[in-house]
Amino acid sequence: MTLNKETSAVVLEPGGRSRRQPPIDAGSRRAGPQGGDGVLATRVGLRIPAGLEYEVWERAGQRIARVADSSAWCLGDWIIYGETRYTDRYRRAVKAAGLDYQTIRNYAWVARRFDHGRRRSALSFQHHAEVAAMEPAQQDHWLDQAKRFGWSRNELRRNIRAARQGKAEPAAVPETLPRIKASPERLQRWRLAAERSGSTLEEWIAARLDAAATTMLGLN
Repeated sequence: MTLNKETSAVVLEPGGRSRRQPPIDAGSRRAGPQGGDGVLATRVGLRIPAGLEYEVWERAGQRIARVADSSAWCLGDWIIYGETRYTDRYRRAVKAAGLDYQTIRNYAWVARRFDHGRRRSALSFQHHAEVAAMEPAQQDHWLDQAKRFGWSRNELRRNIRAARQGKAEPAAVPETLPRIKASPERLQRWRLAAERSGSTLEEWIAARLDAAATTMLGLN
């Protein structure tokens, strides 16, 4: 999602797609796009139409989260190329783009530690940053654990700290949760969401439950 002007916008469609919307006056009070059925993302925030269905609102949040997370990888890869190809000019490009040099250098450091084939799409950039200083084998071990158990970034950090203190890692087989009843339509929607996130259905459900518990308990 790249916006060149404060008044340009992208529509987050109900189906998860995005499309460019003509520029809108910054002072406009229009709540949404032409039909009022989507979330409008501008450079200065979201424009959410009144009466938006929960599913549309939820999908918009998922898309925003994916874009925000992928931007760290993209900026890291971008600066790595610039440092290699334009050694005498890349800092000027960073400044022209309005980016903080130290922040983008941090992104590049993490990106260098993981080639594309080792980046887990089901985990966030911050998960990778937590283990970036480790040897590749250790990185893979902890990222695999985080994906398997649906750990948040903070949980990954706590488990790494516990392991360093000699405490046991989580059991290989987690405790089984009660059976959840769901309609075929609801189950299909969950399966599609899990597939798009690169996870199994079980991993996706565990990650969503963990995120909800973290927010509810104020553990962020």
